[in-house]
Amino acid sequence: MENFFVYIITNKNQSVLYIGITNNLEKRLWQHRHKEAKGFSTRYHLSHLLYYEPFSNPRSAIEREKQLKGWRRKKKVKLIETMNPRWPDLSEALFDNEK
Repeated sequence: MENFFVYIITNKNQSVLYIGITNNLEKRLWQHRHKEAKGFSTRYHLSHLLYYEPFSNPRSAIEREKQLKGWRRKKKVKLIETMNPRWPDLSEALFDNEK
C-alpha cells in the first residue's frame, strides 16, 4: 500500500519549484492552495501539482525528497516532463473537488 508521496508544485507563472513529502496528497495540496501550509509555499503562491511519486514507506520517500532537492532545476524539469510534459495542474485530474 502506497501511503507516502514526494511531490513537486509550482506557482501560476511556473517560476518556482517546491519539493515536499506527505502521507495525504489531496489534503496537502488543499493546504497549499488555501495558504494553510505556511512558509515557502505560501510566500511564493505555490499550489499547482506538477509531479508526484508514491512510496510504501516513509524512509524511501524521505530519501527521494532529499535526492530531488539536491538536483539543479534543469534536472527537475526533465523529471517533471516524464510525467507531465505540458505542465498542467495534475491535481485537477486526480481530485475532482480540488478547486
